[in-house]
Amino acid sequence: MSNSVLGNSFEWKRSHFVILSEIIKNELATSPVLKDGKKFEVGNTISHVTLQRFFENEYHEKTHNDLRFLKTLDKICIFLGFKDLNSYIENYKKSSTNSNKSISNNITEDIVYRYCATVFELYKNFPVLKMELFDDLVFDNSPFKERASLFSKELCERKFELTTKNNRSNYEVFDINVLTDEPDKKILEAQEFWNLLFKVGESGEEHFVNQLNTQIYFIRKIDNEWKIWDNYNPDAGVLNNKK
Repeated sequence: MSNSVLGNSFEWKRSHFVILSEIIKNELATSPVLKDGKKFEVGNTISHVTLQRFFENEYHEKTHNDLRFLKTLDKICIFLGFKDLNSYIENYKKSSTNSNKSISNNITEDIVYRYCATVFELYKNFPVLKMELFDDLVFDNSPFKERASLFSKELCERKFELTTKNNRSNYEVFDINVLTDEPDKKILEAQEFWNLLFKVGESGEEHFVNQLNTQIYFIRKIDNEWKIWDNYNPDAGVLNNKK
């Protein structure tokens, strides 16, 4: 149909619905679903008038429980490759659930990527502390934000500055896996490589970070919003310990 006059027409006229009616009739005539008594129960044709009313949404709400309307839906679903209307509805529910779950996972994985990019941006602003960069990614009252603020504040007070010339400092995030998947909580594991060079104030003292580690992110959904609540980073505060 996509290569026919129907698929190439933006606005349908009466003739288009006549053609569709014939196509449906031919398909249903050979459908194994409509063998035996099923054919006589629902029929194997849909008039072009009914199709036009259906696609132009000219049915009223009280019509939706009408037996003829339900039989029309049955035939359309069979034409689309389903056993009946109930089969279509069940398939739609499963598809919607899987789709929503996939979207939810994509959102939380994106939070991890965005968070790491924001951390790098935070370092680039040192010794000015800009914790507001995390407002859209980390809950304000979370233990994670409190710890990160303390770590970062100390580095800024010590005048740490990130060296980015010639891509000297960089990072990479890979292999994000969902460990726990619940409606309002997800735990993600990420492999991260951080290669950073900091210089300290006027002294120019250098501090290197060259680490591959596994981070665990605890992401929650509060007030219909996904953000980071906490994380486990085995190397958190490593720079703060370099006096």
